[in-house]
Amino acid sequence: MRGVMDEDDFRFAINEAGGKVYIVGGWVRDHLLGAVPHDRDYVVAGVEEGVFLDVFPGAARVGGKFPVYRLEIGGDYCDVAFARCERKRGLGYRGFEVIFSRRTTIEEDLYRRDTTINAMAIDLQNGELVDPFGGAKDASDGVVRAVSERFLDDPVRALRAARQACRFGFRIESGTVHMMKLCRDELRGEPRERFVNELALALNCAKPSVFFVNLLDAEILDVTFPQLHALVGVTQLRELHSGDVFAHSMEAVDRAAALSGRVEVRFAALVHDLGKAFTPGEILSRHYGRDKRGVAALLEWNRRSPLPARWRRCAEFAIREHMRAWEVKKTSKIADLLERIGRCPLGFDGFDAVLRADRCGTPRFWENRAELVEAMASSRAADAPPGLSGAALGRWIRERRTMAVAAMIPHHLQL
Repeated sequence: MRGVMDEDDFRFAINEAGGKVYIVGGWVRDHLLGAVPHDRDYVVAGVEEGVFLDVFPGAARVGGKFPVYRLEIGGDYCDVAFARCERKRGLGYRGFEVIFSRRTTIEEDLYRRDTTINAMAIDLQNGELVDPFGGAKDASDGVVRAVSERFLDDPVRALRAARQACRFGFRIESGTVHMMKLCRDELRGEPRERFVNELALALNCAKPSVFFVNLLDAEILDVTFPQLHALVGVTQLRELHSGDVFAHSMEAVDRAAALSGRVEVRFAALVHDLGKAFTPGEILSRHYGRDKRGVAALLEWNRRSPLPARWRRCAEFAIREHMRAWEVKKTSKIADLLERIGRCPLGFDGFDAVLRADRCGTPRFWENRAELVEAMASSRAADAPPGLSGAALGRWIRERRTMAVAAMIPHHLQL
């Protein structure tokens, strides 16, 4: 074998050991959809693990319950798994037994997978597509369909089906929606970080709302993301937003996705009105105090299901400040807001995306924000009168920055 093993070398070595090699999963799906495929994952059938290690003694095992090895193939490190079957023994994604041997076929391996578009393989021996469950047709028709009742083995597959529909713009077949509903009880006991992982992937899609709407249709949004489900049916001022707060939040996250590729910005737009779900009935649909209630709801979400710290910080800022940007009139308040934005990881571009996602526009002063920030930056502690320090220095800097803003904002643009 040459110094750098390519795919033909790999296939030949497995064939010599009595086995066969297949490319599986997402690479095959993306290839058929005309997308740019990324990482190649391989499945080996017909070879015992010991024989495999004799052939590839440098392979590094990375799997837990079942053997997955990392091999350098064609200059890239790729995952190589053994064809396997699974048998449900308990609850959740850990509640199954893994069975693999040289007698396990590629068809048996594909049968255990979640949806038909992920249950295809390419036979490297002849280049033919192995598609026992109609994945190619479903990909062509734009359908997400469970391979079999084994879909229920891992309840988080319900979120994956919603995320696949979100990523590809597909519809979920009715029988699969029914199976998603059957995952409801087991989802209650799943590790919450698995939900956050799926959420992150969905937020990276062009229209993240599809993910949440599919979870709602499958009646599992309340057990996966209860803070979002609480927005369903909550009324608000019609002159500002159409539909209930859930519908508005879905529109906002999709608009944010069109404006920013940053996941933390998209999440901030998704949850900017979280507090409206907890508005006392006597002040509906005004939602006074929604900022404090929204932050409390976000922190409860984070307590039950830890969020990435950057997401949480950006979301908390958006919840507190997105309405304040419309309400500030005094130049001192505008200066204070601009300074707070500058210190937040959301940043000016992220806050701009949240504002536009919420109302499809921005306050009058906002269009000149770059010039305002530059003018404020000219007021530095180094320029302060001698002897100023502490709170007095802080007041001096704030006054100078307020004066800089006032000089640049005509009175009629502050309104």
